[in-house]
Amino acid sequence: MSDPKLVVLTGGPGAGKTAVLEMLRRLVCAHVCILPEAAGVLFTGGFTRGSNMEQVKAAQRAIYHVQRELENIAIANDQFKTIVCDRGTLDGLAYWPNHDESFFKELGISREQELARYDKVIHLRTPTLKLGYNKQNPNRTETAEQASKIDERIVNAWSGHPNRHYVNNSHDFFEKAHVALELVIKELPQCCSERALLSELAR
Repeated sequence: MSDPKLVVLTGGPGAGKTAVLEMLRRLVCAHVCILPEAAGVLFTGGFTRGSNMEQVKAAQRAIYHVQRELENIAIANDQFKTIVCDRGTLDGLAYWPNHDESFFKELGISREQELARYDKVIHLRTPTLKLGYNKQNPNRTETAEQASKIDERIVNAWSGHPNRHYVNNSHDFFEKAHVALELVIKELPQCCSERALLSELAR
């Protein structure tokens, strides 16, 4: 039996990942696993969100390990053919307070190893204030300017992935979401992709 596909949905704060994943949940069947965001699991569960270098590094190390274990649990479930990840392990580079090499050294990993883990990376770009950036998510602390800088760091974090796609902003968020969903649907097993496409066409 082949391993399931791992698809990363990433992007800076306010890019629309949560909304796209909610839409996706309504389209897919039991063969698709949609993982929660590791940072959300930690921070809503009481993990300290400090601001000095050692606190930030501790949080990012924890997020990395939670992300890996969430993925490993899903991979071990033979039912899943596609696993959609709300961010991936390399997203931590965008929040890491030191140079990239120290991230890989402290975690005992390599960029090549992490890139090879995922079949597709879909990057939703963070919108400007004019195009709808907001801070409605209680875990979101960044201004529009800070969010834009994080978005660019995420671009760099996933540099080198052979199957990376950008989803640009639009005045109509549903147009942006539709592009993202189409990219995900291409990686679903046939039963789910046919169902998802029919649902999308019926809208």
